[in-house]
Amino acid sequence: MIRLLDKLLFASALLLALQVPQLADHYQQYMAGLHAATKWQVEGYQTTARNFGYPDLETMLVHHEQNHVASVRADAQQKRLTLDNYQELQAGLQLFQQGHLLEKVFYMVQPTQLGQVRQTLVNFQPGLPMSQEGALFGLICAVLINFLVILPFVLFKKWRSSIVKTA
Repeated sequence: MIRLLDKLLFASALLLALQVPQLADHYQQYMAGLHAATKWQVEGYQTTARNFGYPDLETMLVHHEQNHVASVRADAQQKRLTLDNYQELQAGLQLFQQGHLLEKVFYMVQPTQLGQVRQTLVNFQPGLPMSQEGALFGLICAVLINFLVILPFVLFKKWRSSIVKTA
């Protein structure tokens, strides 16, 4: 019975772990689209700053944040949030373009990224990774999960058989 459970658990863990590289690829594509849209906004803000005589976007935002009109201050704060988000997206994309799979997974499970991961999961299509790194990741995770779940059963069986032998 334990052998069957062991095989089923390993197969399930392998199929599940193989989805992680796929999810990371989908997440990277989602981030790239979000980055492109945000870049378009930031470039528009920069153009507005230049058109109105500001040396750069930061100077315009500081000036608008000090404005006496509440809606101008609120707009500047919203633009600053967009700019901050753009910089975070740039850093995230760089990690996804140059980092290894474990770095990508750790990035995705950060609390600040969970909303975007949920958005990615909406359109996620399960599949098999086409890279050696993805297949190796799935295999290692499956072995580890299998070992951690089955180990207590094996230890219990050995403990029980040792008690029966001594009795």
